[in-house]
Amino acid sequence: MRWKEQLLTLTPYKPGKSIDSVKREYNLDKIVKLASNENPFGSSKKVLETLQSAPASLAIYPDGYATALREELAAFLCVDQEEIILGNGSDNLIQMISRALLHPGASTIMSEHTFSQYKHNAVIEGAVIKEIPDINGEHDLDAMLEAIDEQTNVIWVCSPNNPTGTYILKERLTAFLDKVPEQILVVLDEAYYEYVTAEDYYDSISLIRKYPNLIVLRTFSKIYGLASLRVGYGVANRAIIKALEPAREPFNANSLGQLAAAAAIRDQEFVQFCRDQNRLGLAQYYDFCEQRGLSYYPSQTNFILIDLQADSDKAFQFLLERGYIVRSGKALGFPTSVRITVGTKEQNEGVLEALSEFLDKN
Repeated sequence: MRWKEQLLTLTPYKPGKSIDSVKREYNLDKIVKLASNENPFGSSKKVLETLQSAPASLAIYPDGYATALREELAAFLCVDQEEIILGNGSDNLIQMISRALLHPGASTIMSEHTFSQYKHNAVIEGAVIKEIPDINGEHDLDAMLEAIDEQTNVIWVCSPNNPTGTYILKERLTAFLDKVPEQILVVLDEAYYEYVTAEDYYDSISLIRKYPNLIVLRTFSKIYGLASLRVGYGVANRAIIKALEPAREPFNANSLGQLAAAAAIRDQEFVQFCRDQNRLGLAQYYDFCEQRGLSYYPSQTNFILIDLQADSDKAFQFLLERGYIVRSGKALGFPTSVRITVGTKEQNEGVLEALSEFLDKN
């Protein structure tokens, strides 16, 4: 078969080990998964109540326009319904944008250490990829501007950034956007937006009014706790949404996901609770790192990247055998670090105790 040549060089996305597989492999009764940045507090009770009372209509296709969810989102964000596009998670939106704008001969720009799916999809589309080294875990926006050429179609900006947890100051972001030519789409990926507590963080939705080449991506998979239902969305001006819609597959937001997401929006008290608990959890990791003399990036997300000055795969395996699934930094470009999702107070205490044991032995 005549496969795209670039597919032969790619490996599929490798998700973290599942809880059941680790239990079987290491004969453990209790597993704490802190690898995929899921919400340890689950989802809102309003979501569960909504799903329990949902009509049993699994044989019927979803509302392809996601009308109820779209209305809820538009009201919550104070935007027009035509300024929203839905996706099967924000990953699906990244795929749509890549399909619509990237092709052999086109180029795309991203930070070297950022979400892997930007590059993955660009490779599939045969685009020229320009990865710009970061500065202290942050996007080097000046160097990204310098990398722009006549073939540049998409620039990816992840803030807060995965895997470092850092964010871009408003002044730096707007100065960057001011200089990007209007024919280039800037994708501002805010998967962790709801976890941000920095007082100088920008209002990205208002920026789409000023910058006609900006699209903001968000997801219900993180703080809303709906990762298994796969709902993400993009917000941009109508022209961008209209051009992007043909690249969206039909019925890409499932019925239960639409119901759950709409209910989740209506419970901002739950969101605030999770944000507050996450800050307390991060403080546990900060204190640990200070006590042990470890380097880390202050995070505006629900994870932290810690430099152990040791082989990250070795640390991953050590923690795994003790029932804690984290993410090795080797595949993320940080071979001596681990990325740990912030869990509950008890979960954090447990993984830090195991991490102390690893450091004492290494």
